[in-house]
Amino acid sequence: MGFIMPAFAGVIILYGFIRRVPVFDAFIEGVREGFFTLLQIAPTILGLVFAVSLLRNSGAINVICAAVAPAANAVGFPKEVVPMAMLRPVSGSGSTALLVSVFEQYGPDSFAGRVASVLAGSSETTFYATAMYFGCVGVKNIRHTLVAAIAADLTAMLISAVMVGIFLS
Repeated sequence: MGFIMPAFAGVIILYGFIRRVPVFDAFIEGVREGFFTLLQIAPTILGLVFAVSLLRNSGAINVICAAVAPAANAVGFPKEVVPMAMLRPVSGSGSTALLVSVFEQYGPDSFAGRVASVLAGSSETTFYATAMYFGCVGVKNIRHTLVAAIAADLTAMLISAVMVGIFLS
């Protein structure tokens, strides 16, 4: 299995030689473009990482989750998954850590574990993706994107609990 990536790279290099493309020069140009793209989006990503760290370390996530838990319980969304659902639009790695935590505490086959799994697979890191894609192309006015994306995240939260309740309970 470890040979797949080197074989893939070899096929690309061979194809470039057959097409008479200066492969190394093309590689260097691609690296240069990637580096400048990184420089464009780095401030946005650093700001997002700072905001996530601030929310986590200040305890604001816990306060928000405590405020949202009664509403989540009223619609049948497990309160154990609320922290993950709140963090999912902001941080993929943070929400994955909370997913693992749900698995360890309640088990992957529990209602909370299944809802968390479906939610992880059906939602997006909204703020990260918006910051990355819009920042990469230099768009400052995101118009209705954020509202629509948050509505999609809320829909994913609700539907994950409903579908798990219907099909997996």
